[in-house]
Amino acid sequence: MASTTSMNSYWMPFTANRDYKAAPRMVASASGMFYKDENGREILDGTAGLWCVPLGHAQPKVVAAVQHAVATLDYAPAFQMSHPAAFELADKLMTFTGNKFGQVFYTNSGSESVDTAMKMVLAYHRARGEAQRTRFISRERGYHGVGFGGLSVGGIGANRKHFGPLLTGVDYLPHTLSLEHNAFSKGEPNWGAHLADDLERLVTLHDASNIAAVIVEPLAGSAGVILPPKGYLKRLRELCDKHGILLIFDEVITGFGRMTTPFGMDYFDVVPDLMTTAKGLTNGVVPMGAVFSKGFIYDTLMNGPAGIEFFHGYTYSGHPLAVAAALASLEVFMEGEVLANAKAMAPYWEEAVHSLKGLPHVIDIRNVGLIAGIELQPIAGKPGARAMAAYKKAFAEGILVRTTGDIIAMSPPLILEKKHIDQLVGTLAGILKTLD
Repeated sequence: MASTTSMNSYWMPFTANRDYKAAPRMVASASGMFYKDENGREILDGTAGLWCVPLGHAQPKVVAAVQHAVATLDYAPAFQMSHPAAFELADKLMTFTGNKFGQVFYTNSGSESVDTAMKMVLAYHRARGEAQRTRFISRERGYHGVGFGGLSVGGIGANRKHFGPLLTGVDYLPHTLSLEHNAFSKGEPNWGAHLADDLERLVTLHDASNIAAVIVEPLAGSAGVILPPKGYLKRLRELCDKHGILLIFDEVITGFGRMTTPFGMDYFDVVPDLMTTAKGLTNGVVPMGAVFSKGFIYDTLMNGPAGIEFFHGYTYSGHPLAVAAALASLEVFMEGEVLANAKAMAPYWEEAVHSLKGLPHVIDIRNVGLIAGIELQPIAGKPGARAMAAYKKAFAEGILVRTTGDIIAMSPPLILEKKHIDQLVGTLAGILKTLD
């Protein structure tokens, strides 16, 4: 275990540092569905790392690809030059999306993908003579990363409150979670599609001519697995088209198989104008993100003056190691077995997680694809304490889950089997029975 001095040196992200360092939880290796701690104890990964390891840990093709890449081309500049694999990956990603987009722009994280997409939107409107379209519409309880752009369109108060006024010109649709109407729904809730019509109110308030884009997660993961009601996303698409507003899907979580389809847009049958991704793109092995853009956005910028058309990018855009990991991950996805397994496991997963209904403190269970959220009744005056207690007990008993507030979220690797679902849900059931 790390010494007190080394523990103090690392300022951990999104972590209660003092609480964690008093009783650290460490993993030392990983393979398939499991982590191992420093003593070799197995911990079933119920969260695919941080939503980012859909193919399971140490996937052989991905490991081999990165090992080869680091010995072949360790780095290549991304400005005014590139390397062949970056173009190969772009073509294959177009195929994987069903050729619904025209171009892909590489980033290094979901946060960077969101900020990049926001810049693309503004540049596009300016290039077509509508520079006044600068306002973004997002959604309460939405999560779009931690860059200042993503924070500004994010709708989680705790993420925003310490950092000042952020970007101006942002407004918010209501979130779609209603325990009153939809508690314990299996799959997409029946109630709530009308909430998309609130966009008409915002259009009336701001005028469509000033609105650049609407950005939403098809499914809000970080806020606690908040599902879109049936027809909700289709209605948003219709309203955006009606008013000339671009639609951005933040698929950092829902992309690359999490919904049992390649992307959330496929599951919900709604195609956005831009789509932000990261996480599963490289199976979490090397940091990478990507923004998918409809061809008309790219073409509009290409019609401007000669020279650099879009003054934006990153030192590590299209990094050779990240591209190698993405190509290998995509190869595994396109073989079809992983998505087929995800589809086959989804009904069993749904029934298993809903078997937790009726256990102490459980006030809602929601699921879609291979995602589930179990909402617990908060302890009076101690929000989040009950779910955190469950999280710590879960790790001690050999399963990894996530919490946000008093919601337990699960999103296991897509290679799981029924025995893994039984272990994950069975262990969690036992823990829930012991909570104060």
